[in-house]
Amino acid sequence: MLRRAVLRVSNRRLFDFASSTRFPPANLRQCSSSSSSPQIPNSHFVEQLEDESQSPPSATISIDRSNLYHPPEHSHEPSSEPELVKHLKNIIKFRGGPITVAEYMEEVLTNPKAGFYINRDVFGAEGDFITSPEVSQMFGEMIGVWVMCLWEQMGQPNKVNLVELGPGRGTLMADLLRGASKFKNFVDSLQINLVECSPALQKLQFQNLKCTTEDAADGNANERCISMLGGTPVSWHATLEQVPTGLPTIIIAHEFYDALPVHQFQKASRGWCEKMVDVTENSSFRFVLSPQPTPAALYLMKRCKWAKAEEIAKVNQIEVCPRAIDTTQEIANRISVDGGGALIIDYGLNGVISDSLQAIRKHKFVDILDNPGSADLSAYVDYEAIRHSAEEVPGVSVHGPITQSEFLGSLGINFRAEALLQNCNEEQAESLRTGYWRLVGEGEAPFWEGPEEQAPIGMGTRYQAMAIVNKKQGIPVPYQE
Repeated sequence: MLRRAVLRVSNRRLFDFASSTRFPPANLRQCSSSSSSPQIPNSHFVEQLEDESQSPPSATISIDRSNLYHPPEHSHEPSSEPELVKHLKNIIKFRGGPITVAEYMEEVLTNPKAGFYINRDVFGAEGDFITSPEVSQMFGEMIGVWVMCLWEQMGQPNKVNLVELGPGRGTLMADLLRGASKFKNFVDSLQINLVECSPALQKLQFQNLKCTTEDAADGNANERCISMLGGTPVSWHATLEQVPTGLPTIIIAHEFYDALPVHQFQKASRGWCEKMVDVTENSSFRFVLSPQPTPAALYLMKRCKWAKAEEIAKVNQIEVCPRAIDTTQEIANRISVDGGGALIIDYGLNGVISDSLQAIRKHKFVDILDNPGSADLSAYVDYEAIRHSAEEVPGVSVHGPITQSEFLGSLGINFRAEALLQNCNEEQAESLRTGYWRLVGEGEAPFWEGPEEQAPIGMGTRYQAMAIVNKKQGIPVPYQE
């Protein structure tokens, strides 16, 4: 009763104010309409006025409902748009404007429900693209050689964290363990830590590493995973930050950096403007330029300081990857404190990257904005930015990049291929030669006699290898030459 009385008095005062003002009804209507929002429609306010009109008013007011909020009728029919498309459009809608290319890329790849990497196996011939470990066992074996050499330079510690960022199916790590199985002291020292956010890929890694679970040795209620390939403990983490510190650490980042979200900037009459993703009137995605400076412009300024003025003057677009810069510094800090090193192998350039973002679906290039979540998005790695980022951390040194062909060749892949060929049948030998060419060759394989469209393409010069190590350990192989 008390609440109703207060409302009645309040409404009467408001009604008397409206009756005594000189504004025409249209102005009153405009004022009340502009204060409304889709979440809180103004019909409730008008209804209160109408309740009070049951008393004899001192003046008559005409209420125009034409501009009031009318919620759309709810349809129970299923939408034809994929969940990720609806999610992206909702982000843009509720933010009231476009999102950055980096935000778009991150949602497309790692959205917890519908991200490209989250719920399926995207690697290999049956997937969307093939990585070096899937090409040949020799790749993982050569990475194992590099890790073992670094371990020896570190003084052969009894325990070492071996970390892989974005391990895919776990093929690289499995080949590494198989190849190193004869070196017992090395294998026994390893504590494997896989940084993976995809539950589907974690399951594949568990299977390919021949993992089993057992009770923790310290009596803790938690179980621990052991790879039967070497009796090595294996742990999974969503981020590098979660990997335990305090042990010497060797980090492998193979085709990890290329999937980190990039911001794209385009030169315009008003200067560098960030490229954004918006929704058109017909509900499709499009690129637009931001009218105002964006937070990522700070990283653009940093990147431009690292480059020569003439290099910046030549390009109309620049890609920067804040996540790559931050991740590199996190890696360098860990190596500086705990000792160890990191190996980064990816396709990229040792200079400013202009416009490299690409989408691949079923081994074919497609439009970046087409059906997000159904294609892999990746961009060239800016090795110069990685080097500058690491060198800002005291106590570490950076080596390379050198081509993947040089890197694998110096580690002995040629001798490994010859040894494997001696025990192969013709079909296995053909597969081995094809895999070898893809890892170290350039362009189409000259020995190929099959269909031209299936000719193996060499990745030897397209991919680069860079090492970051603790200065106390000296220069890692094969960078001493």
